[in-house]
Amino acid sequence: MKMPTDQLTLTFAALADPTRRAILKKLTHGQKSVTDLAAPFRMSLPAISKHLKVLANAGLIERSREAQWRPCKLRAAPLKNASTWIEQYREFWEERLDRLDDYLKKLQSKEKDHDDPK
Repeated sequence: MKMPTDQLTLTFAALADPTRRAILKKLTHGQKSVTDLAAPFRMSLPAISKHLKVLANAGLIERSREAQWRPCKLRAAPLKNASTWIEQYREFWEERLDRLDDYLKKLQSKEKDHDDPK
């Protein structure tokens, strides 16, 4: 039985693969065909299509059909959601690092006072 997966999990799972990240980077320059997306990789078109399917299932790309051309384009909303989720942890670590910095400054001040008797 397959468990339902939330959007954030799908996004991070899709981003876990370097080929898929490279595909997304290419799509930041506009929509591309499957053939264009496959060009820099040493893999078959069916293998690229599997990567595209993962990206589409995660909502990171949109695939369409125009006659013989099958363009893909980036859908950035899931990336924004992932960025927002990560941002809260960045803020957490910045606060902790700021406290560590304050503590180190206090230690240095005490050390300076100790080394410099008046």
